[in-house]
Amino acid sequence: MIKHKLAIILLSSTSLAACAKPTSNANQKASSPITKNDLSPEQQKRLQQLLEKTKKNLIFVKGGTYKMGDFGPEHSIDGLPYDGNGDSKPLHKVSLDDFYLSATKATYADFDVYTEVTGQKAVGNFDEISIKERVSVAAAGINWQQARDYCQWLGTQLNLKMDLPTEAQWEYAARNRGQYILYATDNGKIDNGRNVWSFEQRKASNKKFKSIKDIAVLQQYPATPLGLYDMVTDNYEWMLDWYDPEYYSKSPEKNPQGPTTGTLKVVRSFSPSDGQSLRVFGGKTMQRHAINPVADPKLVEHFSKSKYPFDYNQKNSVRCAVNP
Repeated sequence: MIKHKLAIILLSSTSLAACAKPTSNANQKASSPITKNDLSPEQQKRLQQLLEKTKKNLIFVKGGTYKMGDFGPEHSIDGLPYDGNGDSKPLHKVSLDDFYLSATKATYADFDVYTEVTGQKAVGNFDEISIKERVSVAAAGINWQQARDYCQWLGTQLNLKMDLPTEAQWEYAARNRGQYILYATDNGKIDNGRNVWSFEQRKASNKKFKSIKDIAVLQQYPATPLGLYDMVTDNYEWMLDWYDPEYYSKSPEKNPQGPTTGTLKVVRSFSPSDGQSLRVFGGKTMQRHAINPVADPKLVEHFSKSKYPFDYNQKNSVRCAVNP
């Protein structure tokens, strides 16, 4: 059903759909941003280009059943876990319906179109220091609500049920439909300089953009067999799920959505790697990370006393999903 519906939309040349308020639930606020009615021709053109790009980048993921979590004891040579953290255990059965996942994380260029046509302030800092790190082709740094609003707004425009992916969906896709794959690269391994950043390549990129920080420039290396880019590194990705370290022991088998409440949200992938092998250990396919959906209170307290600006979500980004 989902594949048929998307095929119709991809072939359609109808005008942009009007925005509507999404159905409310415990994970979202009352309404999402609405596209302005008085867009200029140039704004309409940029919006249409974003929607066409979004449709083109949707990767179909055939649903199925897999064992979610740390599969090291069943797969590694020595029978030891792959993940040193206990929150990716126990290994448990999950069954998912078909879905689509964007091939890439949303860029600052994508978000600039979105915020412009919905009358919002552009995301990211614009001081003379951080503006150098706000590269148009880099993964946009955003908080959880901004990420979800963006996906749902796109879904309204395209008449698709678009949202943040669940972590069960993300892991299933990263593992090529649930296979025992450790890294979401083209071959399941880390080959510095070929399928992930090497130290030299990252430093050359920083020099190009005149930045002292590692910038999450996207699509520089091969996609996974499913066609997904940058799932190992170049910014965390917000999941729909609230975080509970014990959730795997009580997760339902069919299309798990995560806990109904919580204080932290799950993110997957990892922050921009600098090409040193130890830095990619946080980007394994089964590893979970938990982040405050707005901003880390400790960082807020620290930088509130600093004269330098700080973007609390610079390393947190979004890759949208489409559900049946």
